[in-house]
Amino acid sequence: MASRRKKESSSEDSSVDSEEEARRRDIKERDEFSQRLKQKDEGRTRKVVESTSRKAYEEAAKRLKLEAEDRDKLLPKLRIHSRRQYLEKRKDDKVAELEADILDDEYLFEESQITDRERQDREYKKSLLQIAKDHEKARELERVQRYHMPKDIKKGDKEEYVEVDEREKIPNAEQKKWEAEQLASAVYKFGSKDAKARQQEEYELLLDDQIDFVQALRLDGTKEKDRKPPVSEAERKKMDIEDTKKSLPVYPFKEDLIAAIKEHQILIIEGETGSGKTTQIPQYLYEAGFTNDGKKIGCTQPRRVAAMSVAARVAQEMGVKLGNEVGYSIRFEDCTSERTVIKYMTDGTLHREFLSEPDLASYSVMIIDEAHERTLHTDILFGLVKDIARFRVDLKLLISSATLDAEKFSEFFDDANIFRIPGRRFPVDIYYTKAPEADYIDACVVSVLQIHATQPLGDVLVFLTGQEEIEACQEMLQDRVKRLGSKLKELLILPIYANLPSDMQAKIFEPTPPNARKVVLATNIAETSLTIDNIIYVIDPGFAKQNNFNSRTGMETLMVVPISKASANQRAGRAGRVAPGKCFRLYTAWAYKHELEENTVPEIQRINLGNAVLMLKALGINDLLHFDFLDPPPHETLVLALEQLYALGALNHHGELTKLGRRMAEFPVDPMMAKMLLASEKYKCSEEVVTIAAMLSVNGAIFYRPKDKIIHADTARKNFNHMHGDHLSLLQVYNQWAESDYSTQWCYENYIQFRSMKRARDVREQLVGLMQRVEIEMVSGLPETINIRKAITSGYFYHIARLSKGGHYKTVKHNQTVMIHPNSALFEELPRWVLYHELVFTTKEYMRSVIEIESKWLLEAAPHYYKPKELEDSTNKKMPKTVGRATLTE
Repeated sequence: MASRRKKESSSEDSSVDSEEEARRRDIKERDEFSQRLKQKDEGRTRKVVESTSRKAYEEAAKRLKLEAEDRDKLLPKLRIHSRRQYLEKRKDDKVAELEADILDDEYLFEESQITDRERQDREYKKSLLQIAKDHEKARELERVQRYHMPKDIKKGDKEEYVEVDEREKIPNAEQKKWEAEQLASAVYKFGSKDAKARQQEEYELLLDDQIDFVQALRLDGTKEKDRKPPVSEAERKKMDIEDTKKSLPVYPFKEDLIAAIKEHQILIIEGETGSGKTTQIPQYLYEAGFTNDGKKIGCTQPRRVAAMSVAARVAQEMGVKLGNEVGYSIRFEDCTSERTVIKYMTDGTLHREFLSEPDLASYSVMIIDEAHERTLHTDILFGLVKDIARFRVDLKLLISSATLDAEKFSEFFDDANIFRIPGRRFPVDIYYTKAPEADYIDACVVSVLQIHATQPLGDVLVFLTGQEEIEACQEMLQDRVKRLGSKLKELLILPIYANLPSDMQAKIFEPTPPNARKVVLATNIAETSLTIDNIIYVIDPGFAKQNNFNSRTGMETLMVVPISKASANQRAGRAGRVAPGKCFRLYTAWAYKHELEENTVPEIQRINLGNAVLMLKALGINDLLHFDFLDPPPHETLVLALEQLYALGALNHHGELTKLGRRMAEFPVDPMMAKMLLASEKYKCSEEVVTIAAMLSVNGAIFYRPKDKIIHADTARKNFNHMHGDHLSLLQVYNQWAESDYSTQWCYENYIQFRSMKRARDVREQLVGLMQRVEIEMVSGLPETINIRKAITSGYFYHIARLSKGGHYKTVKHNQTVMIHPNSALFEELPRWVLYHELVFTTKEYMRSVIEIESKWLLEAAPHYYKPKELEDSTNKKMPKTVGRATLTE
């Protein structure tokens, strides 16, 4: 008996030893991997001094060789093209020559003066000219777009998509063409006998449903003696960049600010949005010599759009090319070079830089801008930069905020000094509605038209919650403006949101044409991150979108919630920059006083912290419960994130980062997606899994569903559906687009948004680069899809639901009732076990992006998380024939 006990204890000891040995080995491999990454990064950095090295010569020779190959390929095509153009031109010249010859002949010689032979010759020339003209007319007819029978395509051949004429590339081109023709035929111009009376009558009709506003208070501007006169649009055009810079509120404080930065290591800069903090302070620091020792000035922004637009503006002001002295770096896009000295970036990008450079050695100044927005990344940055500032005395730290909460930041940064810059130069009158508005989008439209019809010229800024609302409001405004015709001045309607292409975003910064008004429909991005000139009127419905994470159910919801008082004042302040402004709030004064919170709840207290915790662990911060947060997150959310990372294998039982976790930290995506990407190495399907990850990053905006062609769009979407689920449908969409040589026309024909596909392609390229960085070989696993689904299961084993007896799906761990989204390929199929990408709460709790899996895969992917008993399929015992089809093996 005693000997058996001894044996048991010795076997326990040996298992503990082997576990400890495995842990040490994993940590050693993790550190070696980190070291290899560091060396890779150093190898990739371009150094100007060594640009004449052998490597550079090889690179140049390679480029020249590629160029020569391209030329050899292109020249025959160019010759044919040139020949065709020459023959076309020669034909036109010959016809013109013939026509001139006949005219000259008829002018010089009358019929009576010429011989029969010459008369016949003249007739022949005329008939020849007529034939040439008729031929040209026939060619014109041939050019008309018409249906052609499709060519037979042999198996293996690529189907070629021919781009049609430029106008037809635009979505809904046929519809617009038809509308234009109908309008042209329907518009008649007639006398103006009773025009005035009619105009008056129609104005009354328009403003029948106008909103009654009550003025309640006024935000004061700067004092009259300090205020500069308003700058008109015409004068602004005449002003050069230098004068514009001098007109900003921050300019008079330039010397004092530089002196304060030199004196204090940490400085809290408080100034109204539009005072020039973001664009001017980095330039002042550059001029003051803060980049002379080869170090950079960094400036973080909470949003991608802000980082890109501000960098472009500063590059323009400094007269340099974007990407050289001034650049930006955002997730999946880097526009910097070795010459960059002023670098704008999102706060998430700075996090990633901490991995390769924990002490920010290449920066002399770091500006954390828009600190009041309190995004998750900003809050974590506060703790990190505060720690760095304590041991890097030469690093200057500027915390820039636009609201009056500067004292809180000051206390957190060991009672740092506050530097205040006045921003709103003119007073703003604030109006409230007499009663609450039932439909705030309709109220926005009515308010815009009310302002346009009754108020002096000046641009309007409308705050809405997201892309859908902006597009709906834009459509309603365009419709009503069209119906009013030319009775009102021109109204330009310009949207701005993060998904909008950058050329469209740039339109909001263009000056308004004379005698016209611009209305900008924006998300809360225009609240602080962007400053649009010439805004006199602001319409504020009082709502914004907010991310909320429920740690009990693990469900994230994007909800429309009322804004805070701080946000409301921020929005109102946008109106008083160029002249006295007006802010129309579409809620009552009572609601402002009693229903709005003082400040927005920081993001860190309401979202999933998985990625943030992984990031901090990768930076070597192990004691997260005592990390120096400005506002600590809820304890259970932090514990849940640690549990999730442990289940994914990113942390070991000691809570230390594993090699797998270190590799996961390299991907700027959710930890579950990072695990899925790394699992593709084991299942030999990395090509497909990378494509799926890229498509999921833009999933919300892939399929285009115009109101007038809903049936066509839905049919086109169903053609891509895969029998095993949506992830594989997305893979089919991308692969077919790639086969069509990334054609725009293919996207329009299949009701797919080209812009989203282009973004997915960019994201895929970046992810492939990161896969190679973490030493994963790119291999394809098609046509087999079981391995692809197993790789997805390895990352998303948390997101599993099974079909219950009632024909409803229930999540395996929380037993929560969920439904397959109607857009899903599996909506009518009802497989027994499904994996979903995300849960979305709209009218019900829906699973978005669903694939069919087998329960036994869960024991393979997460044996530590699922017990065989949990996965016993009750549906095997008794099952109605109609519900739950049997899993098909491929």
